[in-house]
Amino acid sequence: MSEPILFPRHAEKMTLEALADTRVVIVNGARQVGKSTLAQMIIERLDGAQQRYLDDPAVLAASEEDPVGFVRHDGLLLIDEIQRAPQLLLPIKYEVDRDQRPGRFLLTGSARLLGLRDLPDALPGRTETIELWPLSQGEIDNAPDGFVDHVFTYGPDISMPACPLDKRDYVARALRGGYPEAVRRDAGRRRNRFFDSYITDLISRDVRQMSDIERPAEMRRLLNVIAARMGGLAVAQSIADAVGLHRTTLVRYMNLLELVFVIKRIPAWSSNLTSRAVSTPKLIVTDSGLGGRLIGLSAERAKDVTAPIGQLLENFAIAEVARQLTWAEEPVQLFHYRDRDKVEVDMVLEHASGEVVGIEVKASATVRGDDFRGLRHLAERLGSRFRAGYVLYTGELVLPFGEKLRALPMAALWMLGDRS
Repeated sequence: MSEPILFPRHAEKMTLEALADTRVVIVNGARQVGKSTLAQMIIERLDGAQQRYLDDPAVLAASEEDPVGFVRHDGLLLIDEIQRAPQLLLPIKYEVDRDQRPGRFLLTGSARLLGLRDLPDALPGRTETIELWPLSQGEIDNAPDGFVDHVFTYGPDISMPACPLDKRDYVARALRGGYPEAVRRDAGRRRNRFFDSYITDLISRDVRQMSDIERPAEMRRLLNVIAARMGGLAVAQSIADAVGLHRTTLVRYMNLLELVFVIKRIPAWSSNLTSRAVSTPKLIVTDSGLGGRLIGLSAERAKDVTAPIGQLLENFAIAEVARQLTWAEEPVQLFHYRDRDKVEVDMVLEHASGEVVGIEVKASATVRGDDFRGLRHLAERLGSRFRAGYVLYTGELVLPFGEKLRALPMAALWMLGDRS
């Protein structure tokens, strides 16, 4: 049997850099995104490193019997799935306070560790967290993945070769998603089996480990409703009504889904330039392949003119940008914009300097001037703070649409940037 494909991860370099100056490094992310594989790659590069895998019952039992002895070591110690053994955090704190050398512990987990109720706030000021998402398109294709840094460096002065991808290619990529196991499988029944098992395990294991879910079927129904609205506003009462949940239960369930990295809420962007901006966040499914499976969308069904391709590709593009923010050099935050007049921009990237880049996503292979309506709205109000505005589309060329406004092939998200 051939060895599974190992994809290069931007997080590998980031983790090694963190271990060089930080006592405890946490690699955190959803199940099945490659945390253990990444950690193993790190361990193999460092002499004298040890490893403990808490999904092994014997190892877990040892951590419960003697947590102090379990974490005592001389070099780097990897503890995989640390959320299974919260009793280890205080002994880890004691160890790294006693011996303050960097690179003492590498921890991995399948939930946002410090946000869980049953894990003590034990390690502030001693840790760095690396957030691992499903594979980006650049990691799959070995492409630069430098869009966020590139647009703030070059603004509208962007160029790239004609892109050979068309709408069908982008839809196929979105439906494939980024979970390594799904990427390795052929499209169709085998990939769908992965997604179906993932959803079942997520609800029966991850979510229920963190909170008492009285009726798991409600969580599954909620996932379906969220997927059907991916890329839309996260109006809590509307979603609660659609699922048949009390609003407070809905909020608790959505918080849980965000803790296990299945959904992400993109906050609304506002400024003093207008009082008409709405404050409701936008909702995405962190992996578009999972989202597509939840709504039963396939490559064949995507050919139907009524298929929600626009939603799928918008979710896909936003998730690619969100991934890049975890390794971008520029200090940038991701928002969306919508006002009461229904002027909207799918993504607003705000630099710490105050500069803003606006991005719209279109599933069409052609772009019209009206597609820049929201971007022009921002440009007029922001003046010199407006760095550039882009419409990402499924065509092949970079096209100018006025000062600071450009249409870009969607593949610019992973094709632009420096490979180094």
